[in-house]
Amino acid sequence: MLNKYFRVIVGSFILLSVVLSVYVNQNWMWFTVFIGVNLIQSAFTKWCLLETILVKLGVKKEGGSCSA
Repeated sequence: MLNKYFRVIVGSFILLSVVLSVYVNQNWMWFTVFIGVNLIQSAFTKWCLLETILVKLGVKKEGGSCSA
């Protein structure tokens, strides 16, 4: 379940930042860059802030989401 929430949230953030960069200001692309860098660092460190937040909110952990 954690994996599903993770993918929906990250995908929504990426789409939202692209739409905001097109219609509001190009600096919103930095948010997309932040998400990408966060995903890359989680591949090496096996730690993901979003995963930690979701677990604290009560989402059941069925395997890692960022590193899976």
